[in-house]
Order: sequence, then C-alpha cells, then structure tokens
Amino acid sequence: MSVETIEKSSTSRKLAPRYRVLLHNDDYNSMEYVVQVLLTTIPSLTQPQAVSIMMEAHTNGLALVITCALEHAEFYCETLKNHGLSSSIEPDE
Repeated sequence: MSVETIEKSSTSRKLAPRYRVLLHNDDYNSMEYVVQVLLTTIPSLTQPQAVSIMMEAHTNGLALVITCALEHAEFYCETLKNHGLSSSIEPDE
C-alpha cells in the first residue's frame, strides 16, 4: 500500500514579502506641501487619498501610505525623506 503526497508548494507561487511605507507627523511642513509630495511620490494615490493620509498622520502621529514590495517601499520612503518628510518602512505582517 503506497501513500502519495501531493506537493502543493511546487504549484503555488510564494508572494514576495510586502512592506508598509509609513508617514510620520512633523511640525515643519504645511498640510498642502505634504499632500503635494505624496501625490508626486506615489503615482497611484488620488488627491482625496493623499489628503486622508496627511490627516491621519497629523491626527495620530503616523499613517500608512502604501503597502508594496521592498524595493518600491525603500524608494518611496527615501523620496519622501528627500522632500523633507519623516518616513519609515516596516514588514507587513
């Protein structure tokens, strides 16, 4: 009597780990400027989404900007920092 094992791992693709890009509140940049930087840095964001992210960071001290692959997350985080915003990334678990 033989037992056959079906290997699922060979057919299912493992997704690349995702990372969260976080925006931290600061007391230096205007709300309009933060929204502008978000819109120019993350092309997929709409104006209402950028305003919502800015308001969340302003109110709670921290806001999720986007969840994406590590390379993109690092790029977005660096670009936000280069525009004078406070940003970090963390694994999306």
